[in-house]
Amino acid sequence: MRTRDDVGARGALVTAVARTVPWRAVGAGAVVGLLIVGLPRLLSATPDAWLGLTLLRGAALVFALGLAFLLDDPARRLTTPVPTRRWVRSGLRVALVAPVAALWWTAALALVPAPARPPVGAVTLEAAATAVLAVAAAAVAVRFTDEPEPGPSVAAGFLTLGLLTPLLLPARWDLFVAVNDPNWQAAHVRWAVLLAAAVLLGAACMVEPVRGPRLRPVT
Repeated sequence: MRTRDDVGARGALVTAVARTVPWRAVGAGAVVGLLIVGLPRLLSATPDAWLGLTLLRGAALVFALGLAFLLDDPARRLTTPVPTRRWVRSGLRVALVAPVAALWWTAALALVPAPARPPVGAVTLEAAATAVLAVAAAAVAVRFTDEPEPGPSVAAGFLTLGLLTPLLLPARWDLFVAVNDPNWQAAHVRWAVLLAAAVLLGAACMVEPVRGPRLRPVT
């Protein structure tokens, strides 16, 4: 049975973690992403199916760049030895941002006119995989380095990867196909595998860093 103290402690933990979430970075990615999708409306242009898909993919990438900062914590060296495990704190960050991401993606889809909107399920799978990959990359950086704020380097690497992947992937492994491409279904099977792999990688890395700071004895 839960006691009031347990509920209060959990509420305090959620509040404390919410304060450490880099909302500005996440918000910046969300705003820029919506601007990208809404650009044709601002220009009074009518996008076609190819442009609608491209804009949504670009918006998903930009929002993922904001998520690359999700696990940044300037006080990481101070919070490592606390009783609450890192995977709990990191998981709370993800849980707090997930509803925001869902609302943002709904708004992004709504900004694309229906005739130009790609299949919602498939493009949502792409966006989810992109977002989870960014968080997983941040988790890897936290797991294997002592850097308290790896977000900038993770975002830079993720942007580079996002721009180069369509150019470097062999045709048989292509992820970024057009809606009318015969490989559309096969590509989204690969997106599903990528999403599952990113979830497993992120979950495995959301633990204490390998080389955590050592506590010095008080003299």
